[in-house]
Amino acid sequence: MDASAWLSDPEVMRVAVPLLALAAAILLYLLSGPLLKRVVGRLRRSLRQLSVPFELLFVPFRTTLVLVVMLMFLPSLPVSPPLLSVANHLLVILFILVLAWLSLRLLRVLSSLILGRYEVGEINNLEARRVTTHLELIRKILNVIIVVIAVSAALMTFDAVRQVGISVLASAGVAGIILGFAAQKSIATLIAGIQIAVTQPIRIDDVVIVENEWGRIEEITLTYVVVRIWDQRRLVVPISHFLDKPFQNWTRSSAELIGTVYLHADYRVDVDALRSELQRILESTPLWDRRVSGLQVTGATDRSVELRALVSAANSSDAWDLRCLVRERLLAFLQSTQPESLPKIRLEPGPGEVKRKEA
Repeated sequence: MDASAWLSDPEVMRVAVPLLALAAAILLYLLSGPLLKRVVGRLRRSLRQLSVPFELLFVPFRTTLVLVVMLMFLPSLPVSPPLLSVANHLLVILFILVLAWLSLRLLRVLSSLILGRYEVGEINNLEARRVTTHLELIRKILNVIIVVIAVSAALMTFDAVRQVGISVLASAGVAGIILGFAAQKSIATLIAGIQIAVTQPIRIDDVVIVENEWGRIEEITLTYVVVRIWDQRRLVVPISHFLDKPFQNWTRSSAELIGTVYLHADYRVDVDALRSELQRILESTPLWDRRVSGLQVTGATDRSVELRALVSAANSSDAWDLRCLVRERLLAFLQSTQPESLPKIRLEPGPGEVKRKEA
Protein backbone atom coordinates (compact mmCIF):
# COMPACT_ATOMS: atom_id res chain seq x y z
CA MET A 1 0.00 0.00 0.00
CA ASP A 2 1.52 3.40 -1.05
CA ALA A 3 1.56 6.52 1.14
CA SER A 4 -1.40 8.23 -0.55
CA ALA A 5 -3.62 5.19 -0.13
CA TRP A 6 -2.49 4.80 3.44
CA LEU A 7 -3.29 8.42 4.26
CA SER A 8 -6.68 8.18 2.57
CA ASP A 9 -7.66 5.23 4.69
CA PRO A 10 -10.38 6.44 7.11
CA GLU A 11 -9.32 4.03 9.83
CA VAL A 12 -5.75 5.31 9.67
CA MET A 13 -6.85 8.94 9.74
CA ARG A 14 -9.17 8.25 12.66
CA VAL A 15 -6.09 7.33 14.73
CA ALA A 16 -3.44 9.55 13.11
CA VAL A 17 -5.19 12.94 13.31
CA PRO A 18 -5.83 12.82 17.08
CA LEU A 19 -2.28 11.64 17.66
CA LEU A 20 -0.90 14.45 15.51
CA ALA A 21 -3.01 17.02 17.33
CA LEU A 22 -1.88 15.68 20.70
CA ALA A 23 1.76 15.62 19.60
CA ALA A 24 1.53 19.18 18.28
CA ALA A 25 0.01 20.38 21.56
CA ILE A 26 2.67 18.63 23.65
CA LEU A 27 5.46 19.90 21.38
CA LEU A 28 4.15 23.44 21.55
CA TYR A 29 3.91 23.27 25.34
CA LEU A 30 7.48 21.98 25.67
CA LEU A 31 9.04 24.39 23.17
CA SER A 32 7.29 27.46 24.53
CA GLY A 33 8.91 26.99 27.96
CA PRO A 34 12.54 27.70 26.95
CA LEU A 35 11.37 30.47 24.64
CA LEU A 36 9.50 32.20 27.44
CA LYS A 37 12.48 31.83 29.79
CA ARG A 38 14.73 33.46 27.20
CA VAL A 39 12.31 36.37 26.76
CA VAL A 40 11.98 36.80 30.52
CA GLY A 41 15.77 36.73 30.90
CA ARG A 42 16.10 39.62 28.45
CA LEU A 43 13.34 41.53 30.18
CA ARG A 44 15.01 41.11 33.56
CA ARG A 45 18.33 42.33 32.20
CA SER A 46 16.62 45.43 30.87
CA LEU A 47 14.70 45.97 34.11
CA ARG A 48 17.85 45.37 36.18
CA GLN A 49 17.05 45.35 39.87
CA LEU A 50 13.26 45.18 39.62
CA SER A 51 11.89 41.92 41.01
CA VAL A 52 8.96 40.97 38.79
CA PRO A 53 7.44 37.44 39.02
CA PHE A 54 7.21 36.74 35.28
CA GLU A 55 7.18 33.01 36.08
CA LEU A 56 3.53 33.37 37.07
CA LEU A 57 2.66 33.72 33.39
CA PHE A 58 4.41 30.56 32.18
CA VAL A 59 1.81 27.89 32.90
CA PRO A 60 -1.37 29.84 31.95
CA PHE A 61 0.25 31.23 28.77
CA ARG A 62 1.49 27.81 27.61
CA THR A 63 -1.88 26.25 28.46
CA THR A 64 -3.64 28.92 26.41
CA LEU A 65 -1.44 28.13 23.41
CA VAL A 66 -2.19 24.42 23.72
CA LEU A 67 -5.95 25.06 23.86
CA VAL A 68 -5.73 27.29 20.76
CA VAL A 69 -3.97 24.51 18.84
CA MET A 70 -6.51 21.95 20.00
CA LEU A 71 -9.41 24.16 18.92
CA MET A 72 -7.77 24.56 15.51
CA PHE A 73 -7.31 20.80 15.05
CA LEU A 74 -10.69 19.84 16.48
CA PRO A 75 -12.82 20.33 13.31
CA SER A 76 -10.54 17.95 11.35
CA LEU A 77 -10.92 15.08 13.80
CA PRO A 78 -12.77 12.12 12.23
CA VAL A 79 -15.32 11.73 15.02
CA SER A 80 -19.09 11.81 15.13
CA PRO A 81 -20.75 15.26 15.21
CA PRO A 82 -22.28 14.80 18.71
CA LEU A 83 -18.92 13.88 20.19
CA LEU A 84 -17.26 16.72 18.27
CA SER A 85 -19.80 19.19 19.64
CA VAL A 86 -19.22 18.03 23.24
CA ALA A 87 -15.43 18.22 22.83
CA ASN A 88 -15.66 21.69 21.29
CA HIS A 89 -17.90 22.87 24.12
CA LEU A 90 -15.48 21.63 26.78
CA LEU A 91 -12.49 23.20 25.05
CA VAL A 92 -14.28 26.54 24.74
CA ILE A 93 -15.11 26.52 28.47
CA LEU A 94 -11.51 25.62 29.32
CA PHE A 95 -10.24 28.35 27.02
CA ILE A 96 -12.44 30.97 28.73
CA LEU A 97 -11.32 29.91 32.20
CA VAL A 98 -7.63 29.70 31.29
CA LEU A 99 -7.80 33.09 29.58
CA ALA A 100 -9.26 34.54 32.78
CA TRP A 101 -6.48 32.84 34.76
CA LEU A 102 -3.89 34.38 32.45
CA SER A 103 -5.50 37.81 32.83
CA LEU A 104 -5.39 37.57 36.63
CA ARG A 105 -1.71 36.59 36.55
CA LEU A 106 -0.96 39.35 34.04
CA LEU A 107 -2.53 41.96 36.33
CA ARG A 108 -0.38 40.70 39.20
CA VAL A 109 2.80 40.91 37.12
CA LEU A 110 1.97 44.41 35.88
CA SER A 111 1.25 45.50 39.45
CA SER A 112 4.61 44.12 40.61
CA LEU A 113 6.33 45.84 37.68
CA ILE A 114 4.95 49.23 38.72
CA LEU A 115 5.41 48.72 42.47
CA GLY A 116 9.02 47.64 41.91
CA ARG A 117 9.89 51.26 41.21
CA TYR A 118 8.79 52.29 44.71
CA GLU A 119 10.16 51.29 48.09
CA VAL A 120 7.56 51.10 50.86
CA GLY A 121 10.25 50.37 53.46
CA GLU A 122 11.80 53.82 53.15
CA ILE A 123 11.25 56.41 55.87
CA ASN A 124 9.72 58.96 53.49
CA ASN A 125 7.44 56.52 51.66
CA LEU A 126 4.27 58.58 51.24
CA GLU A 127 4.24 58.35 47.43
CA ALA A 128 5.03 54.61 47.52
CA ARG A 129 2.16 53.93 49.92
CA ARG A 130 -0.24 56.01 47.82
CA VAL A 131 0.64 54.14 44.60
CA THR A 132 0.58 50.76 46.37
CA THR A 133 -2.89 51.37 47.76
CA HIS A 134 -4.24 52.52 44.40
CA LEU A 135 -2.80 49.56 42.50
CA GLU A 136 -3.83 46.92 45.01
CA LEU A 137 -7.44 48.06 45.15
CA ILE A 138 -7.69 48.55 41.37
CA ARG A 139 -6.20 45.10 40.81
CA LYS A 140 -8.71 43.50 43.19
CA ILE A 141 -11.60 45.31 41.51
CA LEU A 142 -10.41 44.11 38.10
CA ASN A 143 -9.97 40.58 39.49
CA VAL A 144 -13.62 40.51 40.54
CA ILE A 145 -14.72 41.85 37.15
CA ILE A 146 -12.62 39.28 35.26
CA VAL A 147 -13.92 36.37 37.34
CA VAL A 148 -17.54 37.49 36.92
CA ILE A 149 -17.13 37.91 33.14
CA ALA A 150 -15.36 34.54 32.80
CA VAL A 151 -17.97 32.63 34.79
CA SER A 152 -20.79 34.39 32.94
CA ALA A 153 -19.21 33.65 29.55
CA ALA A 154 -18.71 29.99 30.49
CA LEU A 155 -22.30 29.66 31.65
CA MET A 156 -23.65 31.38 28.56
CA THR A 157 -22.19 28.62 26.40
CA PHE A 158 -25.01 26.41 27.67
CA ASP A 159 -28.29 26.86 25.82
CA ALA A 160 -30.41 26.41 28.94
CA VAL A 161 -28.48 29.05 30.85
CA ARG A 162 -28.66 31.41 27.87
CA GLN A 163 -32.44 31.13 27.87
CA VAL A 164 -32.51 31.79 31.62
CA GLY A 165 -30.33 34.83 31.08
CA ILE A 166 -32.70 36.24 28.48
CA SER A 167 -35.61 35.73 30.86
CA VAL A 168 -33.75 37.45 33.66
CA LEU A 169 -32.91 40.41 31.42
CA ALA A 170 -36.60 40.72 30.54
CA SER A 171 -37.43 41.22 34.23
CA ALA A 172 -34.28 43.15 35.13
CA GLY A 173 -36.16 46.02 36.76
CA VAL A 174 -37.93 43.87 39.33
CA ALA A 175 -34.86 41.72 39.91
CA GLY A 176 -32.71 44.82 40.39
CA ILE A 177 -35.02 46.19 43.08
CA ILE A 178 -35.15 42.85 44.91
CA LEU A 179 -31.38 42.40 44.76
CA GLY A 180 -30.86 45.99 45.83
CA PHE A 181 -32.84 45.47 49.04
CA ALA A 182 -31.35 42.04 49.70
CA ALA A 183 -27.72 43.00 49.11
CA GLN A 184 -27.70 46.63 50.15
CA LYS A 185 -25.09 45.94 52.87
CA SER A 186 -22.79 44.16 50.42
CA ILE A 187 -23.24 46.86 47.79
CA ALA A 188 -22.53 49.58 50.37
CA THR A 189 -19.37 47.75 51.42
CA LEU A 190 -18.24 47.43 47.80
CA ILE A 191 -18.86 51.12 47.18
CA ALA A 192 -16.96 51.93 50.37
CA GLY A 193 -13.99 49.94 49.07
CA ILE A 194 -14.02 51.90 45.82
CA GLN A 195 -14.32 55.16 47.75
CA ILE A 196 -11.32 54.21 49.91
CA ALA A 197 -9.33 53.57 46.72
CA VAL A 198 -10.19 57.02 45.35
CA THR A 199 -10.02 59.23 48.46
CA GLN A 200 -7.37 57.21 50.33
CA PRO A 201 -8.01 58.09 53.99
CA ILE A 202 -5.77 55.08 54.63
CA ARG A 203 -2.92 53.59 52.64
CA ILE A 204 -0.81 50.46 52.82
CA ASP A 205 1.67 50.70 55.75
CA ASP A 206 -0.12 53.68 57.32
CA VAL A 207 0.21 53.89 61.11
CA VAL A 208 -3.29 54.03 62.60
CA ILE A 209 -5.13 53.70 65.88
CA VAL A 210 -8.36 51.74 65.39
CA GLU A 211 -10.52 50.43 68.22
CA ASN A 212 -7.85 51.70 70.65
CA GLU A 213 -5.23 49.51 68.97
CA TRP A 214 -1.97 50.84 67.47
CA GLY A 215 -0.89 49.17 64.24
CA ARG A 216 -0.05 49.43 60.56
CA ILE A 217 -2.33 48.87 57.57
CA GLU A 218 -1.24 45.52 56.16
CA GLU A 219 -3.93 44.76 53.57
CA ILE A 220 -6.85 46.62 52.01
CA THR A 221 -9.55 44.66 50.19
CA LEU A 222 -12.92 45.68 48.82
CA THR A 223 -14.68 44.50 51.99
CA TYR A 224 -12.23 44.63 54.91
CA VAL A 225 -8.91 46.03 56.10
CA VAL A 226 -6.24 44.07 57.98
CA VAL A 227 -4.34 46.04 60.62
CA ARG A 228 -1.08 44.54 61.88
CA ILE A 229 -1.01 45.41 65.58
CA TRP A 230 2.31 46.10 67.33
CA ASP A 231 2.26 42.72 69.13
CA GLN A 232 1.83 40.86 65.78
CA ARG A 233 -1.89 40.29 66.15
CA ARG A 234 -4.12 41.07 63.19
CA LEU A 235 -7.20 43.25 63.55
CA VAL A 236 -9.71 42.70 60.72
CA VAL A 237 -11.95 45.74 60.34
CA PRO A 238 -14.88 46.20 57.88
CA ILE A 239 -13.84 48.76 55.31
CA SER A 240 -16.95 50.83 55.99
CA HIS A 241 -15.54 51.48 59.50
CA PHE A 242 -12.98 53.89 58.02
CA LEU A 243 -15.76 55.93 56.42
CA ASP A 244 -18.35 55.80 59.21
CA LYS A 245 -16.25 56.16 62.37
CA PRO A 246 -13.31 58.37 63.38
CA PHE A 247 -9.83 56.89 63.64
CA GLN A 248 -6.28 58.19 63.97
CA ASN A 249 -3.89 58.12 61.02
CA TRP A 250 -0.41 59.10 62.13
CA THR A 251 1.11 59.02 58.62
CA ARG A 252 -1.65 60.65 56.55
CA SER A 253 0.54 63.44 55.16
CA SER A 254 3.89 62.79 56.84
CA ALA A 255 5.57 60.17 59.02
CA GLU A 256 7.05 62.81 61.36
CA LEU A 257 5.57 62.99 64.86
CA ILE A 258 5.90 64.97 68.07
CA GLY A 259 5.89 62.84 71.21
CA THR A 260 5.09 63.88 74.76
CA VAL A 261 6.61 62.68 78.03
CA TYR A 262 4.87 63.54 81.32
CA LEU A 263 6.60 63.52 84.68
CA HIS A 264 5.36 64.42 88.16
CA ALA A 265 7.80 65.98 90.61
CA ASP A 266 7.90 67.77 93.91
CA TYR A 267 7.68 71.57 94.07
CA ARG A 268 11.42 71.73 94.84
CA VAL A 269 12.41 70.34 91.42
CA ASP A 270 15.03 72.33 89.51
CA VAL A 271 13.26 72.80 86.17
CA ASP A 272 16.23 74.49 84.48
CA ALA A 273 18.54 71.59 85.34
CA LEU A 274 15.95 69.13 84.07
CA ARG A 275 15.56 71.13 80.86
CA SER A 276 19.33 71.05 80.28
CA GLU A 277 19.40 67.32 80.93
CA LEU A 278 16.63 66.79 78.36
CA GLN A 279 18.65 68.63 75.73
CA ARG A 280 21.73 66.54 76.57
CA ILE A 281 19.70 63.32 76.24
CA LEU A 282 18.33 64.34 72.86
CA GLU A 283 21.75 65.35 71.53
CA SER A 284 23.11 61.90 72.42
CA THR A 285 20.56 59.81 70.49
CA PRO A 286 19.91 59.43 66.73
CA LEU A 287 16.20 58.91 67.45
CA TRP A 288 15.71 62.68 67.72
CA ASP A 289 15.29 64.43 64.37
CA ARG A 290 16.26 67.86 65.80
CA ARG A 291 12.96 69.56 64.99
CA VAL A 292 11.25 69.99 68.36
CA SER A 293 12.48 69.87 71.95
CA GLY A 294 11.31 71.51 75.13
CA LEU A 295 10.24 71.03 78.72
CA GLN A 296 7.53 73.02 80.50
CA VAL A 297 5.56 72.96 83.72
CA THR A 298 2.05 72.25 82.49
CA GLY A 299 0.20 71.67 85.74
CA ALA A 300 0.32 71.83 89.54
CA THR A 301 -1.65 70.09 92.25
CA ASP A 302 -1.48 70.24 96.02
CA ARG A 303 1.07 67.42 95.98
CA SER A 304 3.21 67.76 92.84
CA VAL A 305 3.87 69.63 89.61
CA GLU A 306 3.36 68.20 86.14
CA LEU A 307 6.25 68.46 83.67
CA ARG A 308 5.78 67.90 79.96
CA ALA A 309 8.66 67.22 77.60
CA LEU A 310 8.10 67.58 73.86
CA VAL A 311 10.35 65.61 71.50
CA SER A 312 10.13 64.98 67.75
CA ALA A 313 11.06 61.96 65.64
CA ALA A 314 11.06 60.93 62.00
CA ASN A 315 8.36 58.26 62.42
CA SER A 316 6.06 56.70 64.99
CA SER A 317 8.42 53.85 65.91
CA ASP A 318 11.29 56.24 66.62
CA ALA A 319 8.91 58.54 68.51
CA TRP A 320 7.86 55.70 70.81
CA ASP A 321 11.44 54.62 71.49
CA LEU A 322 12.51 58.22 72.04
CA ARG A 323 9.71 58.88 74.53
CA CYS A 324 10.65 55.78 76.52
CA LEU A 325 14.34 56.77 76.48
CA VAL A 326 13.65 60.35 77.64
CA ARG A 327 11.33 59.15 80.41
CA GLU A 328 13.90 56.64 81.70
CA ARG A 329 16.84 59.09 81.56
CA LEU A 330 14.95 61.95 83.22
CA LEU A 331 13.78 59.69 86.04
CA ALA A 332 17.33 58.44 86.53
CA PHE A 333 18.57 62.06 86.58
CA LEU A 334 16.04 63.02 89.26
CA GLN A 335 16.90 59.97 91.37
CA SER A 336 20.64 60.60 91.24
CA THR A 337 20.86 64.41 91.45
CA GLN A 338 17.56 65.64 92.90
CA PRO A 339 16.07 62.85 95.04
CA GLU A 340 14.22 65.45 97.08
CA SER A 341 12.35 66.42 93.87
CA LEU A 342 10.58 63.08 93.54
CA PRO A 343 6.85 63.33 94.35
CA LYS A 344 5.98 62.50 97.94
CA ILE A 345 3.14 62.71 100.42
CA ARG A 346 4.14 64.76 103.50
CA LEU A 347 3.07 63.24 106.81
CA GLU A 348 5.61 65.11 108.95
CA PRO A 349 7.02 68.65 108.96
CA GLY A 350 9.95 69.51 106.73
CA PRO A 351 13.44 70.52 108.00
CA GLY A 352 12.58 74.24 107.97
CA GLU A 353 9.43 73.72 109.99
CA VAL A 354 11.34 71.68 112.60
CA LYS A 355 13.90 74.46 113.11
CA ARG A 356 11.17 77.06 113.56
CA LYS A 357 9.51 74.94 116.24
CA GLU A 358 12.81 74.41 118.08
CA ALA A 359 13.48 78.15 118.09
